Amino acid sequence: MLIRAALRDEGTSTHYLPPARWAPAPGRLLTAITAALPALPERVIPGRSWTTDAPYRETPAAIRSARDAGADCVEMESAALYAYATARDRDVLCLAHVTNTMAVNGDDFEKGKANGALATIAMTAAIARVLQARPGRP
Repeated sequence: MLIRAALRDEGTSTHYLPPARWAPAPGRLLTAITAALPALPERVIPGRSWTTDAPYRETPAAIRSARDAGADCVEMESAALYAYATARDRDVLCLAHVTNTMAVNGDDFEKGKANGALATIAMTAAIARVLQARPGRP
């Protein structure tokens, strides 16, 4: 999943920006990568995540609340990374390798061949090529 914005439910992002509901991805990167999604080697869908700093916070009520707010997945880093990107005017883009449904279905955490490492390297290389080819890049 290409994380378009992260629901802020952790403390790290407030070190960079005042509290707010969402931390968005940098628009220029999001535009470039969204346009390239069909050409990437793995299926990537744009969505929004819920960033929380501890798995024990992922209670049924909290999950419902995050879903109601528009989150499609849960992870632990994107809000802080996007807050940093905004505060420091840096290019940061987050993707989530969605592998489970809250660890309730047997082999939920199965990431594929080489534990997902080969797919991750291929995706990173493809994204780097897209970003290198964009006009007006720094």
